[in-house]
Amino acid sequence: MLDISLQNFEADVIKASQQHPVLLDIWAPWCGPCKSLGPVLEKLETSYAGRFGLAKLNSDDQPEIAGQLSQMFGVRSIPFCVLFKDGQPVDGFVGALPEGEVRKFLDKHVPSAEAAAAEADVIEAEQLLADGDTTRAIEKLQEAVAINPGDATARDEYLRALLTEGRTDDARRVYEPVADKVIPDARLTACGHWLAAADAASHARAVEDLTRILAADKRDFDARFELAQVHFAAQRFTDAMDELLEILMREKTWCNGLARKTYVSILELLEKPERSPAEQPPPKSTVELAGRPALVRSNETVEGYRRRLSMALF
Repeated sequence: MLDISLQNFEADVIKASQQHPVLLDIWAPWCGPCKSLGPVLEKLETSYAGRFGLAKLNSDDQPEIAGQLSQMFGVRSIPFCVLFKDGQPVDGFVGALPEGEVRKFLDKHVPSAEAAAAEADVIEAEQLLADGDTTRAIEKLQEAVAINPGDATARDEYLRALLTEGRTDDARRVYEPVADKVIPDARLTACGHWLAAADAASHARAVEDLTRILAADKRDFDARFELAQVHFAAQRFTDAMDELLEILMREKTWCNGLARKTYVSILELLEKPERSPAEQPPPKSTVELAGRPALVRSNETVEGYRRRLSMALF
């Protein structure tokens, strides 16, 4: 539990909520219900074992913060609790609710113990990948998916690591449970296209033969797509997109949009995925009480190829 002031609000509430949800308890020494709610919140902070952080703000000492949040939510009484997530105030409640009701409120926003464990494995795996220890990273990602099969981020990271290492058969087994999702995830769909490229490359013609064919006929789209798949499977991503652009500039809807879909999937794979929240700059917050939010730097390669796609299609 932390006491919040104007000096540490940005660091201990806004930025801290990038790592895990933060519940800000706005109270006052003279408020009877505040005194009964406080021990309940402290008990729950211990019970949830770090899955959310508890912060307390004395409204008498910090009227600027309390007033802005009260105005934002249209609240005029205390105790008033505001939950921050990903740098934003997302929900709140008023009054000294019983423990069961506070739990229901928290469970709408706080990850389950299983999800938290899976997320910890993903974060550790990311560091292992950065350190070049791919084998241990893949083991951690396998654990994360086993703990929380519905975690698309963990499965995406796992698939990318396997495909980067050329473990296509293992990647196919990991992909199969989500291959037919009713609402597809763009990251997982991208991995599906990577798998398709790996399958196609396994029986494709040699790059030299395909290049020779295309030199004779630039509109042999089957050969050009085959070459793009070979590049894609070999992780020559920009070479693959260059070939796909050649198709799109001549026939935008070729093969029911297959060239476009494959191109977009490569862009998705090249886009820097969401990493450890602590390493991410905070988004622009509606609560701007201290400092200016950092700007997110774009991936120049990705942005350049996005522009080229727009020019080809429009």
